[in-house]
Amino acid sequence: MVSYNKVILIGNLTKDPEVRYTPSGTPVANFRLAVNHKYKQGEDLKEEVCYIDIVVFGKQAENCGQYLNKGQSVIVDGRLQERRWETEDGQKRSKHEVVAQAVRFMPKRGDAAAPSGKAESVAGDLEPTPGGADNDVPF
Repeated sequence: MVSYNKVILIGNLTKDPEVRYTPSGTPVANFRLAVNHKYKQGEDLKEEVCYIDIVVFGKQAENCGQYLNKGQSVIVDGRLQERRWETEDGQKRSKHEVVAQAVRFMPKRGDAAAPSGKAESVAGDLEPTPGGADNDVPF
C-alpha cells in the first residue's frame, strides 16, 4: 500500500515561537499558525480561521525562535502527525500537528519584497546542502 503525507500551509503566527531542547540537546520549536479561508455565502463574504500547531527540529527550530515573531507570515512544508498520551488521571488524549520539514519566512508587512519577488527561505530548504554540511548562517 502506498502512502503519502504532505502538508503545505501559509499563515500567520499567533504568538512568538517557543524553543526548547531535548535531553540530547536537539532544538525543538513550537508555534501555532492561523490559516484563513475566505468564502462567499450568499452576498456575504465570510472568513474562517483554522489554528494549526507546528513543531520544528534542529537548526530550523533555532532560526524560527530567533527570527520569527507573532503575526509574521510563513510558509510551512511538512507532514501531519498524531501525538497520543495519557493524562495523570488516566484519560487518553491525542492531537494532530504538523512536523515542519521547511519553514520559509515571508517578507514582513511594510518591507520591500525579496529581490527575486519570492519569499526568503531563512529557516532551511527542503533539499540538504551538498556534502551534507549545515550552514551556520541561515541566509
